[in-house]
Amino acid sequence: MKITVKLFATLRDYGENISEIEVSENAIPLDVIKLMSIPVEDVSIIMVNGRRLMESIQLNEGDVLALFPPVGGG
Repeated sequence: MKITVKLFATLRDYGENISEIEVSENAIPLDVIKLMSIPVEDVSIIMVNGRRLMESIQLNEGDVLALFPPVGGG
């Protein structure tokens, strides 16, 4: 099945800002993170279709997965 992945800030080092990828039918966000060779500790916020969710939620055809690194500031 195909999903759209959006990478933000420093996570853009691991791929295109927005890309469509093929994943297995029972894929979860953690599978996508590993597939894209992103260190798990570099991902702080996971959103699916605009809602913040856990890395273990099952993805569906056409979902939009957004990945954000930890936010820093001063």
